[in-house]
Amino acid sequence: MDRLTGKNLKEFIHDNVDNTYEIMTDDFKAYRTLRKDFNHKFVNNSIGRYVKGKVHTNTLEGYFSLLKRGITGIFHHVSKKHLHRYLNEFDFRYNIRKRNDGALACMLLNGIEGKRLLYRDSRKVGA
Repeated sequence: MDRLTGKNLKEFIHDNVDNTYEIMTDDFKAYRTLRKDFNHKFVNNSIGRYVKGKVHTNTLEGYFSLLKRGITGIFHHVSKKHLHRYLNEFDFRYNIRKRNDGALACMLLNGIEGKRLLYRDSRKVGA
């Protein structure tokens, strides 16, 4: 979407989010219409309230912070064409952030199971 509006934001959420999920947002005006169709909870950031019981946006803000640092610090630029690939990588990074080295090593080994790199194939990589 080229420009975010309340209307296309609502359409995007309706098309991509199961209405049985609880949605937690800040008090941005465009989210108000979600209350009709979703279990929508929000925190009122505009008055300095960032947590209300179990309702907060801290998890999303942590993810977004990791994404922004990665784009500005590693990639420097992200095209629209490949944005979904960058987001997939940062989804993966965020989801494994609390795993220890042993668990990460097991993931790596499980990921290569059944795959074989032949010498003739590896010569093509550098060519």
